[in-house]
Amino acid sequence: MAKADLELVKMILNRNDLDVRTVSRIIEDLNREIQAQQDESKPPPVKKQFAILVSDPEGDLAEKDFVGWVLQIPEDDPVQDTESRLVQAAYDYNVSPKGRRIPVESIAEVCEHVPTRITKEHKVWIKTKEPVLVLRTDNKIPTPASDKLKQPD
Repeated sequence: MAKADLELVKMILNRNDLDVRTVSRIIEDLNREIQAQQDESKPPPVKKQFAILVSDPEGDLAEKDFVGWVLQIPEDDPVQDTESRLVQAAYDYNVSPKGRRIPVESIAEVCEHVPTRITKEHKVWIKTKEPVLVLRTDNKIPTPASDKLKQPD
């Protein structure tokens, strides 16, 4: 929407042979609307970080840090095809002029450097270009009586 100066609007209204009372009512109404919009201005959004939370009730995952990427695929498609879709996107990128100059050679490079238009063709939407830490949980809520309940620091 284009924004116009109130003085310009007032001049145009006067030029169109409107009486002074009508012009002043319109300008007053515009001032109220502008004030209301300024009052409604929201604080800046809080920056967020993506993480992948993996359920590990048996404790099978090793006690070391893992990283991953957050991806989206169509709801009806099998999840097992996601990696092969990224590989196909890498092949398509590597045959492009930019890909011939700077080819990608790993899944990490695909997530970071391959343009969205190429991955979208393969029905994969990469939500995090950089890897995020994977958090592990035992998938249980501790009760107050259990020893596992930790108070936040």
